[in-house]
Amino acid sequence: MSEVDNTLLNSSASTVTQTTTVSSDRMNDLTTSDFIKMMVAELQNQDPMEPMSNTEMLSQISQMRQITSNDKLSTAIESMMRSEALSTASSLIGKTITGVDSLGENVTGQVDKVTIENGGAAKLHVGNSIVEVTSVTAISQ
Repeated sequence: MSEVDNTLLNSSASTVTQTTTVSSDRMNDLTTSDFIKMMVAELQNQDPMEPMSNTEMLSQISQMRQITSNDKLSTAIESMMRSEALSTASSLIGKTITGVDSLGENVTGQVDKVTIENGGAAKLHVGNSIVEVTSVTAISQ
């Protein structure tokens, strides 16, 4: 009997953990339009005898504006970081570098070209090897 109880207890704990993880993931995916829809639904379903105060409504609108502003700022910073990474990497074209490639091998040679895939790290092409900028250990003319 105790084995069954422990199994049920462990199963319940696992379900709670999974539910919490899914809920927090869903909260991260909410957009400004989702907040507006929730606010409209709240206004439509409020108690007419005790409607939301102007202060509460303005507070919610202010919070939505802050979220939108933070999203735009994050996007701008990410774009700026990609541009900086590309600029730094492109300045190495034609120079000889030493670094570690994706296979963990030491590579020394002249940088032929630079690529950035899927917004990831800048990659330097040295012959048949690819070295991330963050894996470069030496640079020479």
